[in-house]
Amino acid sequence: MKTTVSVIKADIGSVSGHCVAHPELIDICDEVLNEALEAGIIKDYYISRCGDDIDLIMTHDKGEENEEVHKTAYTAFMKATERARELKLYGAGQDLLTDTFSGNIKGMGPGVAEIEFEERPSDPVLVFCCDKTEPGAFNLPVFRIFADPFNTAGLVIDPKLHDGFKFEVFDVIEHKKVILNCPEEMYDLLALIGSTGRYVIKRVWKKNGEIAAAVSTERLNLMAGEYVGKDDPVCIVRAQSGFPANGECVDPFAFPHIVSGWMRGSHNGPMMPVSEAEANPIRFDGPPRVVGLGFQVSNGELIGPVDLFDDPAFDPTREQAAKIATYLRRHGPFEPHRLPAEEMEYTSLPGVMKKLESRFEDMD
Repeated sequence: MKTTVSVIKADIGSVSGHCVAHPELIDICDEVLNEALEAGIIKDYYISRCGDDIDLIMTHDKGEENEEVHKTAYTAFMKATERARELKLYGAGQDLLTDTFSGNIKGMGPGVAEIEFEERPSDPVLVFCCDKTEPGAFNLPVFRIFADPFNTAGLVIDPKLHDGFKFEVFDVIEHKKVILNCPEEMYDLLALIGSTGRYVIKRVWKKNGEIAAAVSTERLNLMAGEYVGKDDPVCIVRAQSGFPANGECVDPFAFPHIVSGWMRGSHNGPMMPVSEAEANPIRFDGPPRVVGLGFQVSNGELIGPVDLFDDPAFDPTREQAAKIATYLRRHGPFEPHRLPAEEMEYTSLPGVMKKLESRFEDMD
């Protein structure tokens, strides 16, 4: 019997702007998931929050893209949205692009990451949840976890990791995908995933085909055709015993790398690893946050979680991220703080350009 871990997230309403999901919304999601648990649709669940996003972490034995599981998540979000509208929360239901469930939640707004696997004698599974950024934010840390020997010592000294991993990369603009092997095709992989707004890592496998990681790659603005909110991705990573160790999986986040998103989805800023309690992006609606949760999966049950970034060893990272945020904010509306023009297509900037269109004239 295989176990599936499904992580489905959505921003369906927040208190005081785009800051924090209201506790009542989480309670409503909890009621819906508990009903699904009693009905045998799911085996276990945990609900987390990163900023204004609610993250539903569920286990079951029904495989990926299961209609019952996806409908459960969508029902939870829809019911919570009703309450969000009653409370007049900001952005109520903003990630839900349709009111009608069509059999699969993909393409309907919420982000989805799922993995199906046969449980090992001990199976640590890590879940990372972001706010105020896009799927490409995971490119750098996922690469370092599974392909960088300076981060993951096991790639060098553990025979079970020595052969490397396979990476599936999505081109979210042209809707194409490619699978590249590392270390053999590392430079080709880096040539793509360095362009984080277009090429995003979707899945990672061991060379024998065993799943190692999955990332939500939904680009909300591309689906909606306009800016309705940032994508705020989630990522699932398997650790230990043939995979990178837990410590190797969290160490890439000790570097607050620059990601796109932040205020109005239009600015670059540092990724700040925080505990669940500190996942409150308030300064200029940020800076972008990531929460890490460590579980043991036991016969479909979630043991845990460990709040992975609730560790003083990450305090220097948070301090560095705050300083980088201050430096970038001093640029105001100028690049490199503001995204380049091609990345501003699905923000409010096109409205400004349309207003000025008649005033542009050819240069001599």
